[in-house]
Amino acid sequence: MKDCDILCVGTALVDSIIRGFDPAPVSASGYRAASGSLNAGGEAVNEAIAAAKLGMRTGILCSLGEDAAGDMIVAALARSGVALDRLLRSSEHPTPVTTMFVREDGTRKSITNSAHRYNFHPERHTELLADAKALILGSLFRAPFDDPEIVHTVLTAAAAAGQTVFADTKLPNFRFLKLEDLRESLPLIDTITPNEEEARYYSGQQQPEAMADAFLARGVKNVIIKLGGQGCLMKNARETIRLPACAIRAVDATGAGDNFVAGYVSELLRGASREAALAFANACGAICTTAVGAGTALKSREQVLRFLSLRFPQAPRP
Repeated sequence: MKDCDILCVGTALVDSIIRGFDPAPVSASGYRAASGSLNAGGEAVNEAIAAAKLGMRTGILCSLGEDAAGDMIVAALARSGVALDRLLRSSEHPTPVTTMFVREDGTRKSITNSAHRYNFHPERHTELLADAKALILGSLFRAPFDDPEIVHTVLTAAAAAGQTVFADTKLPNFRFLKLEDLRESLPLIDTITPNEEEARYYSGQQQPEAMADAFLARGVKNVIIKLGGQGCLMKNARETIRLPACAIRAVDATGAGDNFVAGYVSELLRGASREAALAFANACGAICTTAVGAGTALKSREQVLRFLSLRFPQAPRP
């Protein structure tokens, strides 16, 4: 029996989220905003917290500094029930902090810094990858998964362990890779989940189905393109599924894609069809946007099922 259902590997950081920033200065060096908050974040952390809240036995392999920001992330993971036995800490680098400027419609811009390139080497800890049913890579094309050798080593270890691999993606910020740079690794990915902007960037295509085809042609088995207010598209060699978005007033879209991925993987592991898992994932992403911070609004699987039954009674059920 595997030690956990889902193992999330990748970025852990603190999000400093500023909502309602007013660019008009109130003094020579002062500005106002509607609110500011600190939240545990990073793709692996967001996905792990969401999966644990959805009832999955969840672990995380990430690296944190020996600092207050790292302590904050450890506490958030522990509160949600994420197993911490694979979590690495080091005094050699600080825990990254991202500043997020969130607009009134929930969309945002972020500021990264050199700490986001910290020396996290999951390829040196492949023994920690073995005991999980599914591996979520969060996120491809961002450190540490902006190095083709690291990506290939981790995915090869996951394949040897018989894991189903899900890879979320991000636009590059320091090192710029193309799909061709990962030609040996892409066939080891069961499902890749870019958003529309990321899919356009890496595929060079303009239409969602053509974007999906570009990933499929390079060996990825399933492609899910998150289309924001237009819902999502899932495509593989046998079928294409389109689902509309959940209409909701967004407060902060930070982590919505990560909650989507966690919801999709958790429902697949429970035996749901792909269409039902996509509907559930859409609901997880929508719920996430209703509060500030990636791990705030989503509470439980029951909450998501209630949301679906009230808002989308015709949606396919798990």
